[in-house]
Parts: sequence; structure tokens; C-alpha cells
Amino acid sequence: MKMNAKRTMKSSGSGRSTDKEALVEKVLSAPGFGKMLGMHALSVQEGSVTLAIDRRDDLLQSNGFFHGGVITALADNAGGAAVTTALPKNYFVVTIGLNVTFLGPCSGDRVVAEANCIKPGKTVCTAYIEIYSEEDQQRKLCATATIVYRSVPTPKSFQAE
Repeated sequence: MKMNAKRTMKSSGSGRSTDKEALVEKVLSAPGFGKMLGMHALSVQEGSVTLAIDRRDDLLQSNGFFHGGVITALADNAGGAAVTTALPKNYFVVTIGLNVTFLGPCSGDRVVAEANCIKPGKTVCTAYIEIYSEEDQQRKLCATATIVYRSVPTPKSFQAE
């Protein structure tokens, strides 16, 4: 499933992906940190998720760049979503290890994280994420992340019907 510009979804056509898309949207719209930051999905496919955060003054550090904590949180959520879409139904992940390498300042109109599941293990899962600064349809790589997750049963409030 790919999404246009900001938040307009296109259907992927497969039942399994639709369940995963719905789970990602449900998590992003639930009260909490991701919603407070304004995270939204640009694309959701099995094992691959792209999330973005639009520029707001309260998400920037003193020099006007996206704060490292915002970039890290976006990477963590995108990686977790990518891994979750590769797991069996009613499984979710929690972060157990995180490494972010900042390559340069992240400015622009929004920050975008492209995450791919590397290993959807029964217990331990891994994702690789590239984080881009985006402005005027131009992207600049500003960070990469490798994140390790633990697979756990999905909380009942997020389980598929």
C-alpha cells in the first residue's frame, strides 16, 4: 500500500495487508507519544512501513533542526510497525535495543522514516530504518537506525477482530 502526499491511503488489495494497515493506523491514532508528535503513515506493506512527521516549532531543537529525540522516536515507531506487519496476526513488538547514527542535521518540511524488517523472529526481531529530511519533494538522508524488538502478544485493545 502506498500513500499520496500526506495522508491519503491507497488500498493494497490483499486482506492480510489491510489488517496490518488498520493496525498501524490504529496505533498511530491512539492517544500517546506518536499521536502527540503527529506521526502518520505514508505507506504500509508487509515488512515495510514509511512514517512521517510534519515540521512544527515544538519538535525542533534550538538551531531549527528536528530534535534528535523526535527523529529517534519516528525511527522506533516506523521500525516497530514494519516488524509488526511481518509477524503473525495478534503479535506486536516492544523495543529492546536501539542504535541511531546521525549523519547530519534534519531540517525541511517534514522528516520521513523508511523502515524494513530484517528479521521477524519468534522472539527477537530486527529492523533497519533510513531517516530523511524532506523539502520541496527533495530528500536528504540525515540518519540511519538499527533497532531490535521483542515479539509479544498484541494488547487486547489493538487485536484484530
